[in-house]
Amino acid sequence: MEKSKKDEVLTTDEAIRYLKISRPTYFKCIHQGRINAIKVGSGWRVLESELNRFLRSGKGRSKGTPQPS
Repeated sequence: MEKSKKDEVLTTDEAIRYLKISRPTYFKCIHQGRINAIKVGSGWRVLESELNRFLRSGKGRSKGTPQPS
C-alpha cells in the first residue's frame, strides 16, 4: 500500500512563494473565489492541493503568458 502525501496547510507567505505571485494578486484571487482559502485569526490558510488545482486550471496565468503546447 502506498503512503499518500500529506496535504500541507500553507500560510499566505508560503502560498505566494509557491504560486510565484504578488500578495495583492493572491488576495484578489481569494476574494474572487479563484483560490479557496480559510481565514484563521488575522491570517489566511490554504491547502497545497488547492494551489495545485489553481495552477492546473490555468487561472494563475496572466493574459500575456502563452499556454504550453
